[in-house]
Amino acid sequence: MSHARPRRSVRAAAALLALAVVPACGDTSSEAGGGAAAGPGLSGTLTVFAAASLTGAFTDLGRQFESAHPGTTVRFSFGSSSTLAQQILAGAPADVFASASAATMEQVSDAGEVADPRTFATNAAEIAVFPGSASSVTGLADLAARDLKVALCQVQVPCGALARTVLDAAGVTVDPVTEGLDVKATLAHVVSGEADAAVVYVTDVVAAGSSVVGVEIPEAQNATTAYPVATVKASSNPALAGAFEDLVLSPAGQGVLDAAGFRSP
Repeated sequence: MSHARPRRSVRAAAALLALAVVPACGDTSSEAGGGAAAGPGLSGTLTVFAAASLTGAFTDLGRQFESAHPGTTVRFSFGSSSTLAQQILAGAPADVFASASAATMEQVSDAGEVADPRTFATNAAEIAVFPGSASSVTGLADLAARDLKVALCQVQVPCGALARTVLDAAGVTVDPVTEGLDVKATLAHVVSGEADAAVVYVTDVVAAGSSVVGVEIPEAQNATTAYPVATVKASSNPALAGAFEDLVLSPAGQGVLDAAGFRSP
């Protein structure tokens, strides 16, 4: 049986409003670090729609991209993959879409809104427990306890679908006290103590640091989700979008994702 253990933070959890478009906060001056020379025509603003679980890693990559390409600005809209997909289908201006599930990416791909999605990472489920409740949760079976307050993501978003896949496979029935719009919102209920535990992503437990206790789910009971990235066909700057995709898939980009707890595709 797995056991609860504290996890050190690799990245501080970013405090972002759901679906708010914010700058990557990178230094866009020519003195900024990064080393790579700007490619021809790489200038302007890039808007990236990305799954909430990518907040920390993509914010770091946005800074690297701006530093490597002076004159560019990367702006992010982080939130539920399903909500972001619907926004793209409704015509919201975006250059790049990075989803937390292949099924969500297929919705926009089948509609002809993105070109050639590429998988850049995978993620797995983990139990996040409020430190004061850590002694009562050692595995998935404990989440069925009547007196335990469990938070899950909404079923239509990737983190909710993954959690229910894992729970159903283990034969564990959970009646959540709340269902978050995305993984960050769900985890926030545990960090605040409003919930005792939640099934989230490994990467979100890493990012939360000492705010939660991580309880690993054994490989035989766990499941994974793939993260594809693609350029939006209506992008006003497809060259810039392609360059950002290339960074995400590059050894440097994979290193940032690995440090945040993502797995290679």
